[in-house]
Amino acid sequence: MSGVLSRRPRTIQIYLPSGDPSGIRQAELTTSIVRVFEVPRNQIAEFLAMPESSQVGLYFLIGGEDLSELYIGQSGSIGQRLGQHNKDANKEWDRALVVVSLTQNLTQTHVLYLESVSIEKAKRYERFKLINGNSGSLPYTPKPLQADCEDIHETAALLLTTLGYPIFEPLIADEKRSDAEKLFCTRAGTKGEGYYTNEGMVVLKGSEGRLHPGGKIRDDIVRARDRLIDSGVMGVDGERTVMLKDHLFKTPSAASCALLAAASNGWIDWKTRSGKTLSDIERS
Repeated sequence: MSGVLSRRPRTIQIYLPSGDPSGIRQAELTTSIVRVFEVPRNQIAEFLAMPESSQVGLYFLIGGEDLSELYIGQSGSIGQRLGQHNKDANKEWDRALVVVSLTQNLTQTHVLYLESVSIEKAKRYERFKLINGNSGSLPYTPKPLQADCEDIHETAALLLTTLGYPIFEPLIADEKRSDAEKLFCTRAGTKGEGYYTNEGMVVLKGSEGRLHPGGKIRDDIVRARDRLIDSGVMGVDGERTVMLKDHLFKTPSAASCALLAAASNGWIDWKTRSGKTLSDIERS
């Protein structure tokens, strides 16, 4: 499986069973048998009352600070398994994402295969901190069944992204990783490199920032930077900070502030190699 969603026009239907947009949501392509439920933890009982909860399925538990942690599992009775997770006080999760089939044709082989592939891809794209203790069990899967799983995975990935969980989306599309698109933050001796995307600013692994802020200290900015260090996104090398992995910041300014450990206008401090600011490019 390539893991990159094909880009073509789609029609996706999102249904609110209770009418509450912050409650249970179900998403499906109008031409597919795959359905994805998003279930807040405090509404597990409502999901268990739905007929889909008794199906074979794949599930994702989202939790942690900023909903950044991910657990992937599968079950022959998805509702029963989620009920067990819900009773486990040691599992800190806030929302469950459940993948089932409208025709109830998923088998244990399907979901074991999908679980293993999903864990592998979640590790590759590093959108979330994966807390699975193992990589799943990849069963023997005949080629026709593998083809079915590829279609199911691609559709589920699209629906998950639509609901706000781009687990299987690369931070930067391959066609965007070019020198022409790359931006640099070099103010005050920093050595930041990144790309501006639909989701925000991706700062690349190896980018260097300042460990100690200069000028007037903004405690909120320093605390946000320190959280990146504590979480393993940034490391410390002498008097510098270093990005240990590609990381998405919601805004250009959040990205440049993290590197500078000081206030920054990212629209000005991120520039092309030729010196054009991000503001020049995007707001012209």
